[in-house]
Amino acid sequence: MSAAGTWLELSVPSDHEAVEQVSEILSRACPGGVAIEAPFMLVDDGLSARIDPDKPVTLRAYIAAIDSGRARAAVEQVRRDLGHLQAFALRPIGELQTRVVHEADWADAWKRHFPVLRVGRRLVIQPSWRRYRRRPTDVVIRLDPGMAFGTGLHPTTRLCLAGIEEWADAGLVDRARVLDVGCGSGILAICAALLGARPVVGVDTDPIAAEATRANAALNGLEDVLEARRGTLPLAGEAEFDLVCANLIAGLLVAMAPDLRAALRPGGRMLASGIFADREAEVAEAFASAGLRVVGRQSETDWVMLDAERVD
Repeated sequence: MSAAGTWLELSVPSDHEAVEQVSEILSRACPGGVAIEAPFMLVDDGLSARIDPDKPVTLRAYIAAIDSGRARAAVEQVRRDLGHLQAFALRPIGELQTRVVHEADWADAWKRHFPVLRVGRRLVIQPSWRRYRRRPTDVVIRLDPGMAFGTGLHPTTRLCLAGIEEWADAGLVDRARVLDVGCGSGILAICAALLGARPVVGVDTDPIAAEATRANAALNGLEDVLEARRGTLPLAGEAEFDLVCANLIAGLLVAMAPDLRAALRPGGRMLASGIFADREAEVAEAFASAGLRVVGRQSETDWVMLDAERVD
């Protein structure tokens, strides 16, 4: 019998403050990551989906197999911290649900939550276990997130995917050297590679994410194009990249601004996402100080993505 971990799940109002605060609480107990699933409705006879911004967001996390006492203590700490949020008049959040999941079954337990999703004009995210009837102009990203998160359901990921598609339309992606910082499941790196980028590198501090990116690269026939490794910036001895994707959080983008600039060649471009609207000015100021000029912006609900260019 494989070791058992604990799955945590709850619903949160669809606003950035609630999602940020609850995600932070879960991440302290679940260092492997927090999945943020935007609500969706099925369309096209159930073959694809559309985001429904009026419904609550579902957050899921996993406490890896440890002794049962430590797991129970971690869950109780999450319950206490969530109770403190309620005391400060945060909009009501759902009841925390927990259950034991054997690690061998963990990836399969997630599958029912991910539909086929169309992003932008021609990008389609197809979970590997779903059927999809490809249209002639589709660029299909086959994905199996497993225990790494990043399926395209979250607004920050969708913004980055749309930004990469715009770069491709402008002729910036074909044969470009691309770096994906915090690659997760590898979705952004794979998108760039399918649109012609060569070579592509994904880095993530979580070894599970690096493994998932390699597996998803193989699903899309990109083993020889996309390299995934555990790590972060700066990359020792790495040549400068034409394009960088950094779907992180505002605090990390501010702290890493000099390293992000250093990863770019002069005139290179970067998509930076994971930014709440109320922190956009702080991130833009940090970029300007580091020598990155914001040349574009996209937003969805309370999330912002900045397109920045290295200036010398």
